[in-house]
Amino acid sequence: MARADGAHVIGLISDTHGQLRASVHEAFRGVELILHAGDVGGDEILEELALIAPVEAVYGNTDTPGNPRLQSEIVREIDGVVIQLQHGHESGRLTADALLERFDADVIVYGHTHKQSVTQREGRLVINPGAAGPRRFHLMPSVALLTIRDGEAQVEIVSLPA
Repeated sequence: MARADGAHVIGLISDTHGQLRASVHEAFRGVELILHAGDVGGDEILEELALIAPVEAVYGNTDTPGNPRLQSEIVREIDGVVIQLQHGHESGRLTADALLERFDADVIVYGHTHKQSVTQREGRLVINPGAAGPRRFHLMPSVALLTIRDGEAQVEIVSLPA
């Protein structure tokens, strides 16, 4: 459901690996949906996120196969914007150009690399919200906020305290 100003705000998270930082609750305050791009690390992460907003999640390469709460990919349309969600390990090259060629979505969200990234090309977005779980590879933990208003998408990366 859109906010009073007509905006839809979606929380994007990935690579929690069984750890959900308390700061995620603050970062996602007021979101209407959370999309988790895999390497969840257990149902308890999904349950805690569900305290904030409804959650949809995809498998990552470290998630247990057969979990009915995880999908191989998710495609959602919100206010005319098509969002493609996947972990990324199944895609081969994880470059913005490769993902834009592979998928027709307006917004492509992936994880796997733990490295936050936003690329905008010809009105389309490719987003890696970074890793929100245990700190690895000298990268700061982060999530992202995707705002959709009047068929336009914008994203903000939100750093989390280490």
